[in-house]
Amino acid sequence: MPIEVVQADITTLALDAIVNAANETLLGGGGVDGAIHRAAGPELMAACRAIPEVSPGVRCPTGEARITPGFRLPSRYVIHTVGPVWRGGNNGEPERLASCYRRSLDLAARNAVSRIAFPAISCGVYGYPIDQAVAIAVREARRWLDRGVAPAHVVFCCFGAYLAAAYRRELGANGHPNSLVS
Repeated sequence: MPIEVVQADITTLALDAIVNAANETLLGGGGVDGAIHRAAGPELMAACRAIPEVSPGVRCPTGEARITPGFRLPSRYVIHTVGPVWRGGNNGEPERLASCYRRSLDLAARNAVSRIAFPAISCGVYGYPIDQAVAIAVREARRWLDRGVAPAHVVFCCFGAYLAAAYRRELGANGHPNSLVS
């Protein structure tokens, strides 16, 4: 099925691409970002350093995406995107979070990615409320899949059961022919 929820470590998924919930420097950090950098090896850091800065210290502005090889990961590519920090929801956070998904999917399509996995962008230290972030993620994935272009398979990879349950609730509450609630 085109949309799937799995509870796993995203660095172990053998898909065409995984998405990294990165920071604007693209030079690693904590959470998913740190795990992906550790698993991919030092080549990922070198590839990120090679991405030109668009302003001092910023290689990927919030809401945008960049792509690198996966190096030591089982996925061919890593698509880095920077989600917004939650500041109450009235500072463009929903639009910028939606942009993360759209830009990542567009970049995936331009690189012949057919299967892609997303973590819960902005739901960790960036503090985005989980239910709101999940609703945006599912909406954007469905809109993309309804267009009938690659990538044709979206995985929401959740590190914990609580987050996986939130995605399953969202997919089940808004039934859609492209959903697989696993």
